[in-house]
Amino acid sequence: MLPVAIALAAIVVVFFLFAGIFTDYLWYDSVDYTAVFSGVVVTQILLFIVGALLMVGIVGGNMLLAYRVRPMFGPGMFGGASGADRYRMALDPHRKLIFLVGMAVLALFSGSSISGQWKTWLEFVNATPFGEPDQLFKMDISFFMFTYPFIRMVLNFLFVAVVLSAVMAAIVHYLYGGFRLQSPGVHASRAARVHLSVLLGVFVLLKAVAYWIDRYGLVFSDRGFVHGASYTDVNAVLPAKTILAIIALICAALFFAGVVRPGGMLPGVGFGLLVLSAVLIGGVYPALVEQFQVKPNQQGKEQLYIKRNIDATRKAYGVENSEVINYAAQGDASKASVGADSSISGVRLLDPNLVAKTYQQKQRIRGYYDFHDPLDVDRYPDADGTMRDTVVAVRELTGPPPEQNNWINRHLVYTHGYGFVAAPGNEVDSQGLPNFDAKDMPVTGSLAERTGLKESRIYFGEAPAAPEYVIVGGDRNQELDYPESGGADQRNTTGQKNTTYTGKGGVPVGSFFNRMLYAAKYSEINLLLSGDINEKSKILYERNPQERIAKVAPFLSLDNNPYPAIVDGRVVWIADAYTTSNAYPYSQSKSLEAMTRDTVTDPRLVVPQPRDQINYMRNSVKATVDAYDGTVTLYAWDEKDPILQTWRKAFPGVIKPQSEMPAQLKQHLRYPEALFKVQRDVLSRYHIEDASAFYSGQDFWNVPTDPSSGERDIKQPPYYLSVKMPGTSAPSFSLTTTFVPRQGPNLAAFMAVDATPGPDYGKLRILRMPSNTTIPGPGQVQNNFQNKFSGELNLLGIGGAKVRYGNLLTLPFAGGLVYIEPVYVETAASSGQEPYPILRRVLVSYGDKVGFGDTLGDALKQVFGDEAQQTAPTENKPGEAKPEETKPEESKPATELTGAINDVEEAYQKAQDALAENPPDWAAYGEAQKELKEALDKLKGTAATAPSAPESTASPSPSPTSSASPTPTPAVTPTASPPPNS
Repeated sequence: MLPVAIALAAIVVVFFLFAGIFTDYLWYDSVDYTAVFSGVVVTQILLFIVGALLMVGIVGGNMLLAYRVRPMFGPGMFGGASGADRYRMALDPHRKLIFLVGMAVLALFSGSSISGQWKTWLEFVNATPFGEPDQLFKMDISFFMFTYPFIRMVLNFLFVAVVLSAVMAAIVHYLYGGFRLQSPGVHASRAARVHLSVLLGVFVLLKAVAYWIDRYGLVFSDRGFVHGASYTDVNAVLPAKTILAIIALICAALFFAGVVRPGGMLPGVGFGLLVLSAVLIGGVYPALVEQFQVKPNQQGKEQLYIKRNIDATRKAYGVENSEVINYAAQGDASKASVGADSSISGVRLLDPNLVAKTYQQKQRIRGYYDFHDPLDVDRYPDADGTMRDTVVAVRELTGPPPEQNNWINRHLVYTHGYGFVAAPGNEVDSQGLPNFDAKDMPVTGSLAERTGLKESRIYFGEAPAAPEYVIVGGDRNQELDYPESGGADQRNTTGQKNTTYTGKGGVPVGSFFNRMLYAAKYSEINLLLSGDINEKSKILYERNPQERIAKVAPFLSLDNNPYPAIVDGRVVWIADAYTTSNAYPYSQSKSLEAMTRDTVTDPRLVVPQPRDQINYMRNSVKATVDAYDGTVTLYAWDEKDPILQTWRKAFPGVIKPQSEMPAQLKQHLRYPEALFKVQRDVLSRYHIEDASAFYSGQDFWNVPTDPSSGERDIKQPPYYLSVKMPGTSAPSFSLTTTFVPRQGPNLAAFMAVDATPGPDYGKLRILRMPSNTTIPGPGQVQNNFQNKFSGELNLLGIGGAKVRYGNLLTLPFAGGLVYIEPVYVETAASSGQEPYPILRRVLVSYGDKVGFGDTLGDALKQVFGDEAQQTAPTENKPGEAKPEETKPEESKPATELTGAINDVEEAYQKAQDALAENPPDWAAYGEAQKELKEALDKLKGTAATAPSAPESTASPSPSPTSSASPTPTPAVTPTASPPPNS
């Protein structure tokens, strides 16, 4: 019975392994990327076989050789029994079985180890020259990127093989009497001595080769002030490695001499010489040079090597052509013309990191739909054809309601999300909510009409709670498409609209064989038993866009923020993919995760990155995933990148040329966030190109902490918005960031990159602030806002509401810098409804002037005067006095307004104090509520008669006892009257 049980267990294991591999093949076949599957698998199999055969041949061959040359007179040739005799007698009857099992295990581990290096092998055999020499050895950079890692891999393999051979051969010699450990010394047969001397000689010979190859690894050294070969490396370590390689050759010869000359003197001399030279020449000498020559004169000694590091780092991260512009940032608000720059009056105020909850409450429709948080920023043309920053999302399915959460609903009925939702970034409706121009189910709105959206079903998306797989197609016609409504109120549901998947994506599961394979893959017997699955059914899995791209292009690193776009009437996911390396000579190596971490970075990356430490990065590929049928398309973007060219040789036809990219897709491409974060991290130091100034580090910068997050030591994220940089004729969609000095909160620089494909795409421009003038940084501006308008902002939080600060945007304008920040109010939860942010106020700062208004226009008017109102989003309200008509005696209503605000705050505090009592003083609380209501009524009446003031006051807020939301006020222009040139 035992053999039968073992055989059955083996069959089950083999079947599950086969199911995993074959379903992988079926998936690759369904997306037309079998070339990647076969290329990787064939390479891994070949490397496994080669690695296993070489390791078994070397180690096993030496063991067999040791057995064959065992003493012919047996173990007793040196006289007396030994402890080895017991082991030999126990093992000898089973030596063949033990040898075969041991070799099988060795083959498995060594083959697996080598097959895991398939990327190193493919890069080596398909290496593309860079056409640039390194600064030390004058060899093409491709040698260090592709050849050097392969040589190190081979050397490591051979070292392991020789060491294992020496150990196993010594054990065999010992067991069969080749040598004995007796006093005094070791007694060995000539065959054992010759055999082990040769193995040790080969090891030392490999060490000589390793010393020579190590010379090239000095370009990655971290010994000096920066990465790359330092003064000590070039003047001490490099000659030391050369000398050690020669000494190792001599020592190898001494070990080989032990073959013909008996005794251990020559091998002993060789071993001693090798160890002594390694310590003195390889360790002590470089340490002395570093301590007594370099450290006392580090700036002068390292200057040449720091310059090499600066040049290599800037080139490796693609920032060598960044433009630094000295910018005074001392604009005069009274002379600024807001109408000359539409990027100011049309700035994006919807914060994609905050309004996800608003989208959920207003467009989720049902609890089993959701929007990915944070949302994404793209751009779409308005009715006039002007491109506008747009906050976009897709409505994705999280799964069936809890009470209907069974296998059929989870995998056969609730199969996909539905709908594209978008709102212009610079508009809200009359309630302060996003003014959706693509919304509802089916999708309606002006944007949906202009883009010709035809297919809005989302079978492939980012929803983390979505089922791992779904079964679609066939004749069931039971897939929930979207809930049907009995009226304007979407909650009055009368049924559901069903659909059947007709896309080309997915793997057919009509056959019993395929159903059995997937039942094994997902450990789900229902896949075999369900009568709802027929010959037309398909299974969709690997539905996250990043996972799909990572699977068809495992040699690329991925940006963790794909975004949806409407292209040719379909929703597609657009993702940026990178070629990265940690083998660029002299470039500074950094952690990719650390460089890209900020307040919006998801710490749970969907796709593990191939490498975290990098010193080279290119956005070489733009990838798309069709949200309906899952089609993955890879387009070469940086076609000159040698790493990309290398992989295109390895997998011909997998990556399409840029010329085949649809024009409509190009309109939605943008500069990737991860690359920009890496580049800003690099440029925080490497904007300095002079080695002496770099060494002193006085002008190093930091990325500021996010002032709106309320957390310390978390970097402010970059922002997509339209910016008009100095010297340019019109605003362009850009990715922006700010810098502050290493010491101090004031602004050091502003950086933007043109994010729109075109002649200036990817051009980095840095506005450097004057060092002799203090320009407020983001943190200082945020503090100024909160200090100056604390009373008005506190009023917004009455009634349990929470004030949320949106993204603090920085834009160059009229010779200065303007800061714009939206302020949201998140009302308290009521009637089971989750709170969500509503745009209530806008803060503006320019130089020493600040503005606070219900709308962007009001805030700009306070800062820039009446001229700002000409193009700002909101016109004067009927009946309002214009600023120039304000008379001196009108200051009295303003005083009354301030008093009314104080009454409201006082009454509110009384209510809070009453609640804080233990137990609460409900009588006092009731009296405080009455006072609060009277104060609010007074505030409304006073505000109605108060004139416009340079510093805006708050609008009325609701009573804390009221469950209704505050009366909304628009923060920017409704779509009925869009701002000119916005």
